[in-house]
Parts: sequence; structure tokens; C-alpha cells
Amino acid sequence: MTRILAVLGPTNTGKTHFAMERMLAHASGMIGFPLRLLARENYDRIVRLKGAAQVALITGEEKIVPPHPRWLVCTVESMPLDRRVAFLAVDEIQLCADPERGHIFTDRLLHARGESETLFLGAETIKPLIRRLVPGVEFMSRPRFSQLTHVGAKKLGRLPPRSVLVAFSAAEVYSMAEFVRRSRGGAAVVLGALSPRTRNAQVGMYQAGEVDYIVATDAIGMGLNMDVDHVAFAALRKFDGRAPRPLEPTEIAQIAGRAGRHMNDGTFGTTLDAGTIAPEIAEQVETHRFDPLKTLFWRNSDLRFASVPALLASLDRPPDKPGLLRARDADDQLALAALAQDEEVVRLANHPERVKLLWEVCRVPDFRKVMDESHTRLLGRLFRHLAAPRGRLPTDWLAENIKRIDRTDGELDAIVQRIANIRTWTYVSHRTDWVADSAHWQEVTRGVEDRLSDALHQRLTNRFVDKRTAVLVRRMRDDGVMESEIGPGGEVRVEGEYVGRLKGFCFEADTAETNAAARTMQAAAMRALGPEVERRLAAALADPPEAFDLGPGGVAWRGEVLARLGPGADALHPQVEAPLGDLLPPKGRERLRKKLGEVTGIWLAARLPSLFRLAGAPLAGAARGLAHQLAEGLGSMPADASLVRSLSKEDSLALARLDIRVGRHGLYIPALLKPKAQALRALLWSVHAERAAPDIPGPRPAVMTADGAPPAFYEAVGYGVLGKVAIRRDVLERFAALARAFAHHGPFQPDHEMHSALGLGIDATEKALEALGYVRSEEGFRTGKKPRRKARPEKPSDSPFAVLKTPR
Repeated sequence: MTRILAVLGPTNTGKTHFAMERMLAHASGMIGFPLRLLARENYDRIVRLKGAAQVALITGEEKIVPPHPRWLVCTVESMPLDRRVAFLAVDEIQLCADPERGHIFTDRLLHARGESETLFLGAETIKPLIRRLVPGVEFMSRPRFSQLTHVGAKKLGRLPPRSVLVAFSAAEVYSMAEFVRRSRGGAAVVLGALSPRTRNAQVGMYQAGEVDYIVATDAIGMGLNMDVDHVAFAALRKFDGRAPRPLEPTEIAQIAGRAGRHMNDGTFGTTLDAGTIAPEIAEQVETHRFDPLKTLFWRNSDLRFASVPALLASLDRPPDKPGLLRARDADDQLALAALAQDEEVVRLANHPERVKLLWEVCRVPDFRKVMDESHTRLLGRLFRHLAAPRGRLPTDWLAENIKRIDRTDGELDAIVQRIANIRTWTYVSHRTDWVADSAHWQEVTRGVEDRLSDALHQRLTNRFVDKRTAVLVRRMRDDGVMESEIGPGGEVRVEGEYVGRLKGFCFEADTAETNAAARTMQAAAMRALGPEVERRLAAALADPPEAFDLGPGGVAWRGEVLARLGPGADALHPQVEAPLGDLLPPKGRERLRKKLGEVTGIWLAARLPSLFRLAGAPLAGAARGLAHQLAEGLGSMPADASLVRSLSKEDSLALARLDIRVGRHGLYIPALLKPKAQALRALLWSVHAERAAPDIPGPRPAVMTADGAPPAFYEAVGYGVLGKVAIRRDVLERFAALARAFAHHGPFQPDHEMHSALGLGIDATEKALEALGYVRSEEGFRTGKKPRRKARPEKPSDSPFAVLKTPR
């Protein structure tokens, strides 16, 4: 007589492992799992132990049956109950209470038996009903290996690594996965609609440590063995196919039980707007004590195939045992009822064999879980083909339907839909009595599903995983040294991932989609680049002034700007602001600032020696005052008539020795009128004025002033401003002298040589003359003084125009 044993307990108690060991101890055995994924996983385990010739895999969509297998691993729906085996087991037997599939599990509970031993594995909640419905049953309770603790609500951004986030719709799953990607680098995604291959790939990514989070529906709650520390519910209600309802305590326990693996403890709680789990329910989950099930769903399995109405009537038969509740109409029964309204189908189902065939067709699953008219129409076509004289599905029709699905383009939902469709055809291809060359079509449909599954995994990974951020977040959580590499152009790689570029002591993070990802790269760089920053700092402090440069960006070292310049006591002595870059330690930053200040002074003195000589020149009185003003004006200034008149002959000679030209309209130093000196003077003016400098006139002797450009800027680069015209100081003196020479003889017209020498048009030349005080009249420009009666001089080759050239 067979021994019937119910092994009951919460998740993580080793029930499945115990059942597998018991089965392999028998000469033959069969075990039924609730999911194809679990069946495949355990089939692979037994194959590794016993070899492929000893084990068969039987699911709706996959059959691997060697000639003489000893052990059969199946889904519960696909268990061949007519096969005699010494051992038989059914996993998750509490699913007898599931409204959709419960009647199948209840049928196995009542009728499936091994010749020597039968095991039912499940939760303690089903114990009273098993005792009532299965005579002679024994019970074994197994405690959970680890403790499960409720920790309340947590913000989504503060969930610990190795967490599972649970929602109850694809839209919610995608939304949370997007958030985790932005903040933590990414998440694996698990939905009930995923194929086993895609789901395994996503879970494998999590198990391998490529991501630290899984975002899933309640599909996570059954049989997926993972290293999970925390389960967070984003909702405590679900749509059960008919209406939204609160989660049962046992459902919360089944899902929360994924936390904690073997001897490692786990925690559970809520997140987002789920609220909190009621204390009494949390206590039930922690102690694994729940109200026992009161009823199990049942459907008559002793069916009558005399006619379609007789079959429908036998399916509607009520249970005859207490504790059993007739299951609501399942998809296969609904499909049969719909096809019973089709006159052609009823006409073809005209004897028991045809009625039985119709029932088998109705049991083809709709993996899309929508059960709309399209699936019913497909079942009708299947039946018509199979009821035809040939009794097989047409090869061309089969090929056409499969080809239509064999596409990997489109977004997530489109690929999920195609996977659901191909699973239906995979199921059909395993009916050897329906399909010619069944092995070929099994291979074809499996290939299509694999391609779609791989494409879906890739889409999910691309959308919800930022591998770079995930790697960096994970490594920063460790205490070890992070490996960094800096390329010749400053390219920074941390742990092999490109994170940005190091410029001086500034790290520029690579372009990231989110601020969180950018912060992660910044933090990783700051941690990994410590040794390189110390090396660079030591080199910068040791380098001579020649290694540095000044430019519009500030003080540069080896081509990289280290600090910006700010206004100092005067334009000639700018201050060096705090060096740029968060990578510098505070003390190192201050040492570098002092070094850059020293370098800046030396650098400017080497390039503007004539200006720096003014400060220490042995001058006195009016000469000293002019020299001071000239230094503040960066080497040029308008003439102060009173100061110029007060200069003694000795003062004039002293200024001349300093290369200072004292003109009628201004003072200037010729060496500072060269383009390089002008550019540096413009930079110093811009820093001191704290505004951007207009375009530098460059080597041109005169330019029209830019709109809004202050006259002080042109003066700072060696130009005097006459109205709207800026004229270089040396050219201005010569131009004014030439104008005086012409005006000495009476009214004059500026000729072509005069305005072309300035490089400007006639109108600009005339404006310059007006700004010099000349008056326009019908005869020409005049001073208003009575001219001398003297012939106008000839223009020799060394005339004043000849000197209107750019100084070299």
C-alpha cells in the first residue's frame, strides 16, 4: 500500500530538495511543479546527477522523453497519470485553493498516487482539508531555515541592495524599474508574461551581481530561488482577473518568503504608496501561522464525451465531498461553451472521439491570458483542420502562422505578445497526432521563442539597466581599492568603465541620463583618483613657472586650467581664486593657490616688464604720479595737461629712459602696443573689471568702437577713443600732428592717404577730426584760427603718412 505523506511548511524549508532526494531513492518517480520554469530547473539538476537518458521533462510546451526514463519532471497539468511510478509528488499543493488552476491541483490531490510513496508539498494552511480528503495521510512539518522580519515602510530610493520590489501590473513594474535604473544603476525585471528563458536571463543577471535589485510582479513568489535580503511591496492590492482585492496574508507570506536564503535571515515591508502592512498580518507572516483553508476548488474529471452538451453538463457537475467548491469556469470550459455555439463545430463533433478531440483543442492554453474571440477562433480552426479527413494541421498554414510571429522588432509589449503567441504554437507542435513531423516544428517554435526571448532580455536590459552605474554603485559599497586607469587624454576608467575625463584637478563626468548617475560617477572618480591627484599635486607644486600659462580661462598648468583669476588691488595684480576641482584636499588646495599666486606674478613680470619697472623706478614728483597712473592704466592713458606741463627736463628724460612716450593727447609704452601684449592687457582688464572683454583691435591702427564697449577697455589695450573711433595711441599722436600741419594753412579736406592710413572710411576719419576739435565748414576742416599765409608743403617720401604703420 502506498505511503501518502504531506510535507508542509513555509518557504525556504527545503521541501522541494527533500522530495527530489526521496524520488531519486526510488526506481522510478514523477514530480509535478506549478511552473514550467521550475520543472525545467529541477530537470536540469537531475540530469546533472543521473544523466539525460534517465530523466524526462514533460510540460505543455516542452517534452524531452528518452526511450526509457526512470524519473519524470512535469508541470502539474502535464503529469501523465496513466504512467505507473513508484514515487509521485506534487509541489505547492495549497494551490488547490487557487480560483484559476485549483481544480487541477485538487484532482492530483485526490487521484494521483505513486505505487510506493506519494508526497504533497505545500503550506500548513491546507493541512485540515488534506486530513479530511485523503485517508491515511501522514504529515511532516518543516520549519523555515531563516527568520523573516517585518521592517515597515521604506522609501524607494532607500531600499537596501539585494531587494525585490513587488508590484501587480506591468506598468508599475516598468515605472519602478526606471526609477531604480536612474538611482541605483538598474534592476532585473520579472513578469509572469516573460518566457522562462527571458526570466532566467533576468534572474541570472541579478544572481551574478550585475544588478542589485529585482522589480517583479507576484510571479516572483513561486519557486524562484534567489539570494534576496529584502522584499518590498509597492501595493497591497491586486487585480485577480475579475476585480481588485486586498492581498491575502498567505499571498503576502508567499511573496515575502523570497527574502532570506537557506540560513540567511530576510526582511519584508512596503514602499511607495502601499501604506503599511497591518501588525496582525505582519505577525502572521513572521510566525507562519495563517487561518486554514476552508474549501478547495474542484472540477469533475470523469467527463462524458457522448456529445458536446453531455461534456458541458459533466463539467458542471457539483462536488460530492465537503470542503470542495466547484471551480469557476476555466478558460478551456469557456472556450468549449463558445465553440458549442458554432453550428459547424457541433456538426463535426458528432461522435465521442470527435467530442474528445474538441475538448483537447479547447485545452490549448491562451498564454496571453486574455481569452478573447481571436483565441476562440484559432481553436475553431484547429478543430476544423483536425476533424477533416486528413486529421492533421496543414503544414503551410502552420508555417504561415509561425512565420508571422518570427520577428524581433518592436517594443517590449510587442515582443511579450509574440512570445505568448509562439508558446501556443509550441504547445501545438508537441501534439504528435496533430502535426506532421512534430520534432521539426518543435525545433522551429523553440528557435522562434529563443530568439524572441533573447530580444526581450536585451530590450529589458537596455531599458532598465545602466551597467556602468550598477558596477560603480556595487564597488563603492565595498571597502576595497577601486581600480582606475587614466588615458593620455585624461580619459578616466574606473573598474573598466569609462566615467569621464580628468582635466587638471577637475573631473568632468561622462554624459549621464540622470543626476543620480552623474553623482555616482563623480563619487567613484573621487574615490578612485586619490593617488593620481596626490601625484599631480606634487608635480604642480614642484614645477617651475615656465610650466604654467595665463589665458582667458585662468591659470593653466600643462594645458589644463587649474584656477581662475579675480580682481586684485589693481589691474596689474590679479588674485588667484581657489583652485578648481573637488578632488583636491583642503590643505593641498591652499598650497596650490599660493603656488599659483606666485607663478602668476612671475609670469606677468616676465611678459610685461616695462609695466612692472614703473613701480620701482627712481622717479619723483609729477613723473612719479604719471608713472603710477600709467601702471594702473596698463601702459596707456590720456594726457593730463597739468601734469605734463609740470614735468621738468629731468623728469622727461627719466620717463623716456623707461620707454614712456609723452604725447600731446596721451602717454603710452610702444612695446605694449604689440598684439601679444595687447591680448594680455585685455585679459587683465577683463579680470579687474569682472566683465568679458570686447574683441581686441589687434594690429589695426584704428577701429570703430563696439556697441556698449567701454572706452576704458580700449585705453587699457593702448587705444585712445575719439567719438566712435578708437585709434592706437602712437597712431593718434601722428594723426593729430598731421591734422595740425594741414590746418595750419587753413581749411583742408582729409585726402585718401589720410583716411586709408587709419584703415577706416572717410566718414570715420572725419568723425575722428571732429573729436579732435576741428570744425567742419564748406571749405573743409579748420581750427577757427587765422591761418598763416604760406604755401602748403610738398609731401616727401618721409611724410607723416609714412609712419602710420603697425609697430613691430
